[in-house]
Amino acid sequence: MHIPILQDILILLGFSVIIVFLLQRLKIPSIIGFLFTGIIIGPSVLSLVTAVEQIEIISEIGVIMLLFVIGMELSIKQLASIKKTVFIGGGLQVLLSILIAGSFYYFLGFSWEESIFVGFLFSLSSTAIVLSVLQDRNEINTNYGKNTLAILIFQDIIVVPMMLFTPIIAGQSDNVTQSILLLLLKTAVVVIITIISAKYVVPKLLYAVAKTRSKELFLLTTITICFAVAFLTSETGLSLALGAFLAGLIISESEFSHQATNIILPFKELFTSFFFISIGMLLDINFFLENFLIIILVVLALLLIKSSLIALCIRLLGYQMRTAILTGFALFQVGEFAFILSKVGIENNLLSTTTNQYFLAISIVSMMISPFVILYASRFTDSVLGNKLVRALQKNPQQHEEELETDDKELKNHLVIIGYGINGSNLAKAAYQCNIPFVVIEYNAETVKREKKNNIPIIYGDASHSHILEKVNVVHARTVVIAISDDKATKAIIGTIRSLSKSVHLIVRTRYIKQINQLISLGADEVIPEEFETSVEIFSRVMHNFLIPEEDIHHFVEYIRADNYELLQNKKELIRTYNPKPTHPEFNITCVRVIRDSGKLIQKPLSQLNLRENFGVNILAIKRKGIMIDNVGPEEKIMQHDLVFINGNPENIERFNKALV
Repeated sequence: MHIPILQDILILLGFSVIIVFLLQRLKIPSIIGFLFTGIIIGPSVLSLVTAVEQIEIISEIGVIMLLFVIGMELSIKQLASIKKTVFIGGGLQVLLSILIAGSFYYFLGFSWEESIFVGFLFSLSSTAIVLSVLQDRNEINTNYGKNTLAILIFQDIIVVPMMLFTPIIAGQSDNVTQSILLLLLKTAVVVIITIISAKYVVPKLLYAVAKTRSKELFLLTTITICFAVAFLTSETGLSLALGAFLAGLIISESEFSHQATNIILPFKELFTSFFFISIGMLLDINFFLENFLIIILVVLALLLIKSSLIALCIRLLGYQMRTAILTGFALFQVGEFAFILSKVGIENNLLSTTTNQYFLAISIVSMMISPFVILYASRFTDSVLGNKLVRALQKNPQQHEEELETDDKELKNHLVIIGYGINGSNLAKAAYQCNIPFVVIEYNAETVKREKKNNIPIIYGDASHSHILEKVNVVHARTVVIAISDDKATKAIIGTIRSLSKSVHLIVRTRYIKQINQLISLGADEVIPEEFETSVEIFSRVMHNFLIPEEDIHHFVEYIRADNYELLQNKKELIRTYNPKPTHPEFNITCVRVIRDSGKLIQKPLSQLNLRENFGVNILAIKRKGIMIDNVGPEEKIMQHDLVFINGNPENIERFNKALV
C-alpha cells in the first residue's frame, strides 16, 4: 500500500535531521535549520515535496501544541498579573504598528483598505519563534520575557477580530454591528467555560486519571482536553491556537500541569518543526534573489521601527529602559499568524501576488534572524545604556541590571527530594526543622493532593524526565536525594540528573547492598542500602547504651560505611580490628520518675537518706517542672513528679525505682 504523504514526511524529516545537525555544530538555533529545510525541499529549489497542503495542516497542529504548552506554563493568576501589559501595551503596539505600516504602504500609492490590511500583517510577531528562543534561554520569567509574552497574547487574540474585520474593509459584509456583537458574545462564553473548567472540572478529572498511574491514559486525557477546547473555539469562530492556549491555562490550574507539559513536549517539538519547515517552503527563492536589496532594506527598517515602537509602548507602561529595549528586539519580526491572515487577504483581494511574495520574503528573513537578534540584544542594550546621555535620561539607571531578575523566587542552594514515602517524608520534616529549603517530586497523585493541603512544596511528576527536574531547578540545587524503591526508575533518574548537572550532590536510597557499585558508576555520590543501614543504626544505639564515647561510635559507623558495608557482608570468621580490648563501663545511667507523694524518700533532704549506702546509687541531676537541677546539694529534696537521674548497677537502680513508685 503506497501512502504519498509518507514519502514527503520522510524527505522532510531526513533533510531536517541533516541540516539541523550541521547548524547545531555551528551553534545556530534549530528553528533556522527548519526554515532552511523548507526552502531547500520546497517548490522553488528542489521541489521534493508534493503534499504541501497536508504538510501545512500538520504544521498547524504544531502551533496548537506550542500555545497549549505556553498556556500550561502560565496560570490564570499569572495572566491576570500582566493584564495591564496585555491589553494596554499590546493594544497600543498593534494600533501604532497598523498606523505606521499602513501609512507607509498608503504613500506608495495603494488604497486605504489594502494599507490597513498590510498594517494588520506587520503588527503581528512570531509567538512560535520568540517563545521557543526565550524558553531555550530560560528567560520566559524575566521582566522582558513576561512583557514579550503579554504582547504576544494580545496579538494572538486580536488576530481573530482582524480575520473577521478583513471582509468588512474589503466591502463584503453587510452588517458590521451584528458581526462585532456576535464575536463579543462568543468570546464571553468561551472565557466563562474556561474559568469553570479550570476551577471545578479539569483538576478533578486529572486527579482521577493520575490515580490510575497510567501514563498512556494521562497522555490521552491531556491531548483530548487540548483538542476539545481548540475545536470549541474554532466552532465559535475564534482561532484554534487561542483555544489551545485556553486549554493550557485550564490545566495549569491543577497540580498536574508539570507532568502534562512533560508528556506533551516531544509532540510539540515534532509538530512545530513541521510548521517552520512549511513556512520555508512558501518562499520563492528566485523572487527573493531578484529583489534581495529591497527585502533586506525593509527588514532593517522593520527591525529599527517596530523595535523602537514596542520599546516606547513598554516604556510608557513604566518599565525600565533595559526591559523596553529587550522587549522591542524580541518582537520586531513578522509572525506565523500573519501567514494565516495573508490567505484571508488574498481571498478578499486585499493582497496582490507580488505584495504577498514581498511579505513572505520579509517575514521569513525576519524570522530567521530573530534568534540572533534576541541572542545579542542584551549586549547591545548594555552598550547603549552605558552611554552617558542615555543614562542621564533614565530615572534610575543604576537599576537596569536588576531587570533580568525573575519575579518568581527561584530555588537555589536547596534540597530536592524525589519520592515522598517514609524516607522522603521524614527527610522533609528534618529539612523543615533545620530551615533547609526543599522541594519534593512525587508520582502519587493522592500524596501530592494531600501534602499540598499541608503546604508541603511538592509537585506531581516523573523525575526521570528532564522537564520535571528543571521545574525544581535541579541545576542550582545543593543536594538531591532519591528516596524511591523502584530500582529501574532510580537508575533512569540518576541518568537524567547527571545529564543536567554533573556537580549536584546525589544521595540514593536502595534496598540491597549489591546495587551500591552500579549506582555509584551511574553517577550517585552516596548510596545508602536499607538492609545494612538499619543494622548500623541499631548497633550505634547499642554502643551508646554501653556508654561508649560518641567519637568512637562515630568512627565505627564511618568505618563500616567507608568500605561499602564490607564488614557486615563478611561470612567468614570476623577478625577483631576495632577496639580489641573491651572497655565498657560496668554501670548504667538512667532516669526514674517519682510517682509517690509521700514515703521515706519523699520531701526529705538527701543528706538524711544515705542513698549510696542504702541503695548503691548516686543522684546526678533532678528535673523539676521543666527545670534541670544539675548541681544537686545535700539539702535538696525529692518531690513528687520529679525526674531523677541516677547511676549504679541494674539491680540497685531497680530497688531505688521501686521505692519511688
